[in-house]
This record gives sequence, C-alpha cells and structure tokens, in this order.
Amino acid sequence: MTVLYEDNHIIAVNKTCNEIVQGDKTGDTPLSEIVKAYIKEKYNKPGEVFLGVTHRLDRPTSGVVLFARTSKALTRLNEMFKSHEQIKKTYWAIVQGCPKQPEARLENRLIRNETQNKSYIAKPHANNAKQAILEYKTLVRGENYTLLEVNLETGRHHQIRCQLAAIGCPVKGDLKYGSKRSNPDGGICLHARKIEFIHPVSKENICITAPVPNDSLWQQLSASVQ
Repeated sequence: MTVLYEDNHIIAVNKTCNEIVQGDKTGDTPLSEIVKAYIKEKYNKPGEVFLGVTHRLDRPTSGVVLFARTSKALTRLNEMFKSHEQIKKTYWAIVQGCPKQPEARLENRLIRNETQNKSYIAKPHANNAKQAILEYKTLVRGENYTLLEVNLETGRHHQIRCQLAAIGCPVKGDLKYGSKRSNPDGGICLHARKIEFIHPVSKENICITAPVPNDSLWQQLSASVQ
C-alpha cells in the first residue's frame, strides 16, 4: 500500500488494480481494512480505528482513493462527492485505437444491468436511465493505444468504461466493454490520476496525484506528460 497524503482528518492511498475498496462477496481483505491496520500500527492506537469510505473505485481500476479519519471529515466529504462541488476527480485511460475527435464532451443516458454488473447506453425513451456526462482529451497517441485524460461531471456506474467503449475506444484490458484481450494483471488501464478538493476541516486547497502503474505501456505513454 502506498500512502499519497495523510493528516489528522484524511488519508489518501494509491490503489492497485487487484485491491477492493470495501469488503465484498469474494472475502478478500479490503483496502479500508489495510488502511485501518496501517493507522493503528503507525500511531499505536488502542481499540478500533475509525475510517470512513468516501468514494469507491471499481476493482480493476487503479489510482487515488480518499478516506476520512474523522466523522466530521466523512460527513463533509460525503456531501462534496454527492453534490460534485468543491471536489474534482481526473482519470487517465489507455484506450484501444484513437478517438475520432482529439477532445470532446460525451453526453449519454445509461442503464445499469445489476445481474451483469454492466452499464449500457440507453435507447431514447428507456425508463430508469441516468444522464452521464464526461469530457476527455488526448494526451498521447501511440501506435495501437491512446492515453486520454477524462474528467467526470457525473458519477455513474462504469461511466468512463461504457462511454469510451461507445465511441469505439474501449479501455485496454476491459473485456466487459469490448477490449480485445485482458491485461496480465487482470486489471484494466483506467487510473484515478488526481483528486482536487477543499479540505473538509482546514479549508485548504488539496491536490493529490497518484503515480501511474509500474507497467511498460503506462510508463511509455505517460513519460511525456508526467
């Protein structure tokens, strides 16, 4: 586990593609429990350690995850994530091919299939569809893959994965959304690169950046923009 930032109220870590943020049916130890153990040992804390989950990343996704160390911070961060105010998340994605437009704003309505754990672009008059908006821009164009920067305006289920696949550019390794082959580590090339927000207690501007995975393609494509 790599800690990217910590103070008395918050802690941010760089999640790998094999870690889960919270416990699930797999029974694997979640990142939240690993962070709790880290805090307990580092600060020699007796008893139960408080740690609040403020947001999540899909298991195959890597990057910065922010936790709250106090109830005050948790309440305020939850409000920020819910309103999308005073907080901004930036993702990097390596996609197959290259988008027709080097940068664009994508607006779709998405429907989530709970059984398949997958989202789809909704038909015009579909019920229960939710608006999904993102903006992307091309950072580096390689021979077979392109590195994109993605900013979300909404936070829908599998939004980036679904919307990029819909323009013919599935995230590398993402078999669920049309990638040609899986990645050796079982993850996908979607990385929560940066999170910027107003500190829930000090009110300072905080910007936390997560280094890209230690993978040759990530290193190659990101070298000119890091």
